[in-house]
Amino acid sequence: MTRIELIRQAALKVKAKKLGTTVEELEFQESIVKLDKRKAEIKAAEKARKKEERKIAADLRKVNWYLKSGNLDFNRPENMYYSDKNIAKFLEDSSIMDAYNANKFADGDY
Repeated sequence: MTRIELIRQAALKVKAKKLGTTVEELEFQESIVKLDKRKAEIKAAEKARKKEERKIAADLRKVNWYLKSGNLDFNRPENMYYSDKNIAKFLEDSSIMDAYNANKFADGDY
C-alpha cells in the first residue's frame, strides 16, 4: 500500500467510527452515492436525447406536410429553370449588362 492509500484508510476508519458503522459499510454507502450520481447523469443525458429526438420528429412532420401539400414545388420542371423573361429582367437592371454594353465593341472579342 502506498502512503496515500494508508491515509485514506485511516480517514475512513475515523469517519466510520464517528458515524457508528464499519469501514465496509461506509465504503458501500459511498459506492451507492457514486452509483446514484452516475444514474442521474445517464438519466439527464437520456432526457436530453429524447428531447432532441422529439424536436427532430416535429421538424420532419413539418417537412412532410409541406411535401404532401405541394408547397415545395421547386422540383417541378416549370420552376427548375429561369424563363427568358426572368433573365432579360435581371440583366436589364444589372451592372453586368451595363459593363457588357460599354465594352461590347472595345476589344472586338465579344
